[in-house]
Amino acid sequence: MENTILRMEHIYKEYPGVKALNDVAFSLRAGEIHALLGENGAGKSTLIKVLTGVESKNAGTIEMDGKEISPKRPVDAQNAGISTVYQEVNLCPDLSVAENVFIGRELRKGMRIDWKRIHEKTRELLKDFGLSINVEERLDNYSVAVQQMIAIARAVDVKAKVLILDEPTSSLSAQEVKRLFDIMRMLRERGMGIIFVTHFLDQVYEVSDRITVLRNGTYIGTYDADKLPMIELVGKMIGKDYESLEAIPKLSGDRENVEELLRIENGTTGAITDISLSIGRGEVTGFSGLLGSGRSETARLIFGADRMTSGRTVMEGKEESIRNPLDAILHDIAFCPEDRKKEGIVGDLTIRENIVIALQSKRGVLHKISRKEADEIAERLIKELAIKTPSADQKIKNLSGGNQQKVLLARWLATDPKLLILDEPTRGIDVGAKAEIQKIVVELAKKGMSCVFISSELEEMERCCSKMFVLRNKKIVGELYGEEISQSAIMRLIAGEENV
Repeated sequence: MENTILRMEHIYKEYPGVKALNDVAFSLRAGEIHALLGENGAGKSTLIKVLTGVESKNAGTIEMDGKEISPKRPVDAQNAGISTVYQEVNLCPDLSVAENVFIGRELRKGMRIDWKRIHEKTRELLKDFGLSINVEERLDNYSVAVQQMIAIARAVDVKAKVLILDEPTSSLSAQEVKRLFDIMRMLRERGMGIIFVTHFLDQVYEVSDRITVLRNGTYIGTYDADKLPMIELVGKMIGKDYESLEAIPKLSGDRENVEELLRIENGTTGAITDISLSIGRGEVTGFSGLLGSGRSETARLIFGADRMTSGRTVMEGKEESIRNPLDAILHDIAFCPEDRKKEGIVGDLTIRENIVIALQSKRGVLHKISRKEADEIAERLIKELAIKTPSADQKIKNLSGGNQQKVLLARWLATDPKLLILDEPTRGIDVGAKAEIQKIVVELAKKGMSCVFISSELEEMERCCSKMFVLRNKKIVGELYGEEISQSAIMRLIAGEENV
């Protein structure tokens, strides 16, 4: 009989206007590594927050060892035997290694803290993890990988039965990942249950026993890792059955007669390495891949939002130095970021002010845009993009998501760009607004503007793009052109089946 230590059933979590979790289930056995997977917005983070007492559930039950628990705070989860190691290590960087391991449960000799025993016990504990370090040294003197090992060691020492590893490998080298996996296997052998949250599918199959998939806040299923081919896993994550994919008419691509606008050669930043690609005039170039594949990082490299540490950018046949977004704007490159609320709109400014802000940056402070010109630009683009608003004086935060996205498009179109980068431009907006934005993108390309289009929805990528770069694990793993672009071809490349 299976030894289930954690069971979550019929979990619901609602925020105003959003069902983040809708009847979700999850179970974890002692001595297993269980991958929790799903695209952005699938509900993984919310489920973890509910389990660890960061958020309270609206309905459902959580059981540990057959007894119902209801964590209201993270300390409640810890007391129940649940420990979490986040991507950003949640320890105290200005304390020593030993202080971090024993914080809140210091060993004492009478009324005084027994630092000698704490240091000895910490050294003994870390030997299990292959760490021979100065435990009296400040934590922030060590690498992220070492800090993660220390966080895991603390979880083990507090006798956790469930260890949650949330994107633990995102900033580790290949050698550090191997070491972490060795530790995970050791803990599995000791009977610990490990929840492994990651976007790297190759790693899922390397170390996981079972896989649970969430999509749009719902439970899709739990599968034995060795019985679920990666191509099927990708289909379950994105909501497409590989066998039932239907072709959608798409923008034609002309491989031979496209004039190159921009080329990146061996581009490297702190997030991605050795990216090479070419973007032609009048092309809609897609960057496709699962979340964490390097799509957004590649867009940020082109725009100078992440500085290139090696490699080169060639634009219109001339090598250019694009060190920051202002350089990119001055080279007629525009960028609508993925998170429009945090990185795009300025909520308390009017639509007019949001539209002209990038153009003003391009012209500089000595060439102020007059109110008359700002009115003319705003009114023209509001009309062209069919932005629904009583007037340009309306604050942008009062618009619907689809209309906010159109205002961001208007902002960059006002700069008359040669290259427009759109990262998830249709996320969180209704179907009608999606169709309008897709149509705008294709029309802009027909007029000669180059566009980079990034979306998690394969249908719209197939519909809009004339060329496609497919990314996996921060690398370009394939290029598709024109009629080669299909959802099945994209999925096979994402899953590592190179021969499409």
